[in-house]
Amino acid sequence: MKEKQHDLLYRNRLLAVMMNHIGAHNAIGMAELFQEVWGGIWENRINDTRALRQLVTELRFEGVAICSVSYKSGGGYYLAAAGSELVQYLRRTEIRALKILMRNAKIKKVSLPNYLGQIKLNMEAES
Repeated sequence: MKEKQHDLLYRNRLLAVMMNHIGAHNAIGMAELFQEVWGGIWENRINDTRALRQLVTELRFEGVAICSVSYKSGGGYYLAAAGSELVQYLRRTEIRALKILMRNAKIKKVSLPNYLGQIKLNMEAES
């Protein structure tokens, strides 16, 4: 029970922080987001931020439009300000997902449509 309250606390903190970062131009970097949500500074960029990244993923699966952007000079997380920002973010993630699926299909030496069919059948069998 205590763990659920702990998770809920961080979830609510994350949502509150994100409300101040609407629009790609207001994106918040991982270091600052970590500090605001967890109240401290990370020691290991990957290991220490894992729980925060997982929380972002969970909220996305709940339908919260937490978008992200990355540039050579940085990037961060933000809530979409307008429908067009969300459309652009979703398009970028679709392209990324398709590139991964195309790579997998080439490794398996099958066409992308056949590979997608196999994935669909596997998903239907699991449900």
